[in-house]
Amino acid sequence: MANFITRHIPNTVTCCNLFSGCIAVVMAYRGDYTAALGFIVLGAVFDFFDGMLARALQAYSPLGKELDSLADDVTFGVAPAMIVFSLFKEVRVPDFFSTWEDFFPYAAFLIAVFSALRLAKFNIDTRQTSSFIGVPTPANALFWGSLVVGAHDFLVSDSFNALCLLALVLLTSWLLVAEIPMFSLKFKNLSWRDNKVQFIFLLGCVPLILFLQVAGLAAVIIWYALLSLITQRKS
Repeated sequence: MANFITRHIPNTVTCCNLFSGCIAVVMAYRGDYTAALGFIVLGAVFDFFDGMLARALQAYSPLGKELDSLADDVTFGVAPAMIVFSLFKEVRVPDFFSTWEDFFPYAAFLIAVFSALRLAKFNIDTRQTSSFIGVPTPANALFWGSLVVGAHDFLVSDSFNALCLLALVLLTSWLLVAEIPMFSLKFKNLSWRDNKVQFIFLLGCVPLILFLQVAGLAAVIIWYALLSLITQRKS
């Protein structure tokens, strides 16, 4: 009985991730971006612990692997896509594209599509055991959630428009599947020499969060991508 319960603990936590993602989708559809971001963050917490518990309890299973990817695409793919879908309805559409106004929001679902491609690619790519190729889906979801919550006033102002938002959707979708190495945030130990990039990243995050607050989380994701590009070029 104990083994049966232990074997299903990681999958139960994964289902909590999926449940959080479903609520995030509903909140995003309602335009409650803060709540949507909160449930995406909660899903990310569950996503972290399901893998850790699977390793600690030696409870790996093919079902768990497939379930994890499905849950991640909802929480980190569909939920941020729905946030952007709702945002598209608020942003200004240039006059010369007014006839396409009703179609712009559906471009947001490219985020969900490319997130699914990213997750499928990760599952079969043996190069991504200790680092990542392309932006991880949780990072992309946190970028969109924190950007919309923290910079909402700017995004719906006359200084921004639907074409800018579409360009950002296309860019982030491409970054999910781009052949760009991204460093892992896992620490090998506490030495500076072995974890220099991770320490530099964390030090850079502090002022971004302090000065930009919620939008600082989006800036942190940008900082992560830029630092990955810089370190890759040096190597």
